[in-house]
Amino acid sequence: MMVAGNHDRNKFDGEAAATFMISVAAELAGMHAQTLRTYDRLGLVTPQRTTGGGRRYSARDVEVLREIQRLSQEEGVNLAGIKRIIDLENQVDALQQRIRELQSEVDSGAARRGGELVPVPRTSALVVWQPRRKRKTN
Repeated sequence: MMVAGNHDRNKFDGEAAATFMISVAAELAGMHAQTLRTYDRLGLVTPQRTTGGGRRYSARDVEVLREIQRLSQEEGVNLAGIKRIIDLENQVDALQQRIRELQSEVDSGAARRGGELVPVPRTSALVVWQPRRKRKTN
């Protein structure tokens, strides 16, 4: 299971998705509300905030909380390690998204030119090229 950060929130929840108060999210995740506050403070999960500052957890946030609990209890990973895992998975997600964007640009560019990209094998050979000199015509 991948642990995604908040930059993926809309991908999972959408704009009008339901959110849970901290007590409900804690119950769904099988944790105490104080644990959720700690995880928020440490940056492991960042819930949305109401105008009054109250935390609102999405279904995706609850999924992340469950994964944090699994990593901690079943895998024995400490909170610093969990934070690092989440950060690295977020980087991977961002890089994969960038690859998709670049691939889309390449595909649309090749289509516009009517061409196709051909993979070129890597080699250690050195190729020297000089243009031919124009011949004098008499």
